[in-house]
Amino acid sequence: MTDGGSAGGRVAGGGAADGGAADGSAADGSAGAGGATAGGGPAGAPDGARATSRAEVLARIRQANAAAARDPGSPPPPPPPMAGGPGYRTAGQRDRAELLDLLTDRLTDYKATVRRTTSAGLATEIAAALGERGARRVVVPPGLGSAGLGSAGLGSASLDPAVLDPAVLARAEVETVTDGGPGGVTLSPAELDELDGTVTGAAVAIAETGTIVLDGSGDQGRRAISLVPDYHLCIVRASQVVELVPEAVARLADAATRPLTWISGPSATSDIELERVEGVHGPRTLVVVLVEDA
Repeated sequence: MTDGGSAGGRVAGGGAADGGAADGSAADGSAGAGGATAGGGPAGAPDGARATSRAEVLARIRQANAAAARDPGSPPPPPPPMAGGPGYRTAGQRDRAELLDLLTDRLTDYKATVRRTTSAGLATEIAAALGERGARRVVVPPGLGSAGLGSAGLGSASLDPAVLDPAVLARAEVETVTDGGPGGVTLSPAELDELDGTVTGAAVAIAETGTIVLDGSGDQGRRAISLVPDYHLCIVRASQVVELVPEAVARLADAATRPLTWISGPSATSDIELERVEGVHGPRTLVVVLVEDA
């Protein structure tokens, strides 16, 4: 029996008794079995930091409870930044060229294909990508049909009406099938699965994570058309690319009540033996046409 407690017991600070100091640390200076010190914070953290963290958590709980008591229907105000905290980034610092290069790098790392073009060459680039794929019939959202964008009730009109130029597609022997919308037919999962792919726009793209977000607007359509077909060609404009996730969330505020689809590369999963399998939960192939605005 020692002053710190018996072997296998606990000392005052929560550390192991075997050679442990009274503050919970092991004799060699490392954290004891309990891993925490008398102040309640992580082992090795300064006493002031532990006390500050505890006070911060309790202050936020009190603030949230007080706000809920005042007005149960309104969300609590955002908590003040923690003193000496990490200062999470909410706005990026990279310029446009760096953003596009970073997005391209991240998507390529996820085994997606990136094709960069201009607005003038977009229709030709889409036809070329579909031709290389051997796609002959592709589904498109109602806002991306041959009638163009901006039709009543179709939401976003971020893409030019000539995106799917019928003449250019005809030369590539590609037929588009519009899903839903005025005059369109909502395709069943089986019908979507029979098509060679899908072409959609995007709401926003996040360079740092290589993520593309679809919000169900007219040029993106319902979620099924970007999940069932095995090939997804997604058009992203340079002006839609942000650096960080908080920037993307801010842009998506108006669509917060709609289902959002966050895509980071082709669908891929692994079994218990870490064997990578693609195409289980979505398209096996993702092609991003990145349009560098003039």
